[in-house]
Amino acid sequence: MQIEDLVLISVDDHIVEPPDVFTGRVPKKYEDLAPKLIMRDDGTEAWEYLGNLSQSVGLNAVVGRQPEDYGLEPTAFSDMRPGCYDVHARVRDMDANGVLASLNFPSWPGFAGRQFQMTPDKDMALALLQAYNDWHIDDWCGQYPGRFIANCLVPVWDPELMAREVHRVAAKGCHSVTFSENPAHLGLPSLHSDAWDPFWAACEDTQTVVQMHIGSSSQLVVTAEDAPMDVLIALQPVNLVQAAADLIFSPVLRKFPTFKVAMSEGGIGWIPYFLERIDYTYEHHKAWTGQDFGDKLPSQLFQERVVTCFIEDLSGVKNRHDVGLDSITWECDYPHSDCTWPTSPERLMKSLDDVPDDEIDKMTHLNAMRIYSFDPFSVMPREESTVGALRAKATDVDTGYHTVKKTRRETGTTAAMLRDLKTEDDGETPAG
Repeated sequence: MQIEDLVLISVDDHIVEPPDVFTGRVPKKYEDLAPKLIMRDDGTEAWEYLGNLSQSVGLNAVVGRQPEDYGLEPTAFSDMRPGCYDVHARVRDMDANGVLASLNFPSWPGFAGRQFQMTPDKDMALALLQAYNDWHIDDWCGQYPGRFIANCLVPVWDPELMAREVHRVAAKGCHSVTFSENPAHLGLPSLHSDAWDPFWAACEDTQTVVQMHIGSSSQLVVTAEDAPMDVLIALQPVNLVQAAADLIFSPVLRKFPTFKVAMSEGGIGWIPYFLERIDYTYEHHKAWTGQDFGDKLPSQLFQERVVTCFIEDLSGVKNRHDVGLDSITWECDYPHSDCTWPTSPERLMKSLDDVPDDEIDKMTHLNAMRIYSFDPFSVMPREESTVGALRAKATDVDTGYHTVKKTRRETGTTAAMLRDLKTEDDGETPAG
């Protein structure tokens, strides 16, 4: 397959919420309490909510910068490409990168809605969360049909409310919601509890995909506070190795046998050995641990029910049949430092060498369309959806590097990263 003939759907990108995300969507009694973007004395911007300030309004939204200018900020919208927060500019950046469609995770609320979980007034928390979801579906995704896979938050403090919200957003066409890769770290019941059953049942009823993004548990793999940042970044997929083991040996997938769980932003190269290990564990220890997968092996359950994704992954693609070809998807990770914009197709092709065209199509878009109940070709014909066709419409988009103000703090160690990412109320520590 030639680069220009690829059709690309990214299942892991991110939104930097614009300043007006809650404007006009919050009940009047909560308007003055809703999150607001403020300018601080040092010229940086932050979200203010219930007396707390976010530390990084951009959260690693560094797309378009020189690599030496990467950091955990930006601390102001003026330091970001407009595509980070403006949907019209985002679609133009997608065109320039040859990307047909994108699934986006939140930034300020946290990947699993941690900000709303920590809100003391849960009636207000629910109103704000629903306002956010409506903005995401109607204003972000709704302005460009066929270009975005909607991905909503759920009120993790109440599984019954979660179930209702799953049904509510499904009625609006959203079949993807975010959840923590380890809720126990958030002070919530673990995956081994039946407390979440109403939520799982709602996802089963609506065939909603549950997204488990690295960092959504407010925990990252940290070896030592003085370890260089490279150690933390390199070990980020370990979060999903832990989450995958927890999920597979929990009762969730066996009790609710059809809905899917997506492991977001963790790559796929680790999966073949992981599958070998969980099968070995099951076969050698089930007599005394009490696990029972019936006529299946744990690896089969994983391949049937767990959605995986990669940016560049030579070893994973080489072993794609051991990973589970029908569940592999692709991601760009726009606008974070791992993203490959604006040369994603060229970078991706390095991993696709010698892969048959039909298998490329599965990994780049067909699997995502099936798994997320998403049909972009009903809006835009396939021949207009390829890398070549999309880029032909965006030749005027500036894809060069832009300079930024040097406002960030030193972030060369793990301790510095954790310091910069923590909100002042000890909120979520995102990654990616």
